[in-house]
Amino acid sequence: MAIDESRAVKPIRIALLTISDSRSLADDTSGDILAARIEGAGHQLAAREISRDSVEEIAAHLHRWIDDEAIDCVITTGGTGLTGRDVTPEALDRVKSKDIPGFGELFRWLSYRTIGTSTIQSRACAVLARGTYIFALPGSNGAVKDGWDMILAEQLDGRNRPCNFVELMPRLRER
Repeated sequence: MAIDESRAVKPIRIALLTISDSRSLADDTSGDILAARIEGAGHQLAAREISRDSVEEIAAHLHRWIDDEAIDCVITTGGTGLTGRDVTPEALDRVKSKDIPGFGELFRWLSYRTIGTSTIQSRACAVLARGTYIFALPGSNGAVKDGWDMILAEQLDGRNRPCNFVELMPRLRER
């Protein structure tokens, strides 16, 4: 795994959705962390919003962004736990074309090193929805740092070798 410095950075347009009944943009620290990392990596923060913990509301945000040609990827934070209000994976089920099971598996494996067996409570996941990547991270600051720093920073960098999500983008809508 290495970054091929001979290749040019290909910025992508990423929408960020925080799922929370209690946060606003003013106190969304996990969203702030992700926004800073997205822009710091040279990508464009195409949109940023907050959604209540509601399957219907989350799915509505996702459908709108999936159909927006100015958005290549969506990252969500929050709503991936086990409580009754944690419904982000169920919302992704409503919009997905394909699961990306390796994302959640890798996230939990990496997270184990930080929080031990508590990682089993995470339902971090990823899907492909009509040609748009959607990555659902837990809402804690540590989880978004782990998810971005240890997975997404590399996989959303078109220079990452041997392969990455960005180089697949032109082919995601193939039939």
